[in-house]
Order: sequence, then structure tokens, then C-alpha cells
Amino acid sequence: MTKISVTIPEAVEMTGIGRSSIYKMFSENRLTARKNGKRTLILVEELERVIKSLPTAT
Repeated sequence: MTKISVTIPEAVEMTGIGRSSIYKMFSENRLTARKNGKRTLILVEELERVIKSLPTAT
């Protein structure tokens, strides 16, 4: 089964984006934090969207 959401440490591991950068993306409304009790979750599809929107290396 494929996960539809991940925790912040999982998002860091999946994407290679640092924890502080993920929190910055929350504050810039580029990512939406979702709460389940004390856990913060991020939709995998949102992570993919953000990664795909990054500029390409030249």
C-alpha cells in the first residue's frame, strides 16, 4: 500500500529537503500542514507538486 501522507521526518528523507525548509514552505503556504493529534502530516501529492515546481538545473 502506498502512503498518501507522511510525517515531517519522512518528508525530509523522501525529498532531501531540510526540516527548516519544509517549515518555511508551510509559512509561505507552499505546503499545507495537516494535524492528527500532535502529528503533523503532509500529503505526498503536495510534496511531489512542490518538487516538480522547483527550477531545473542548467
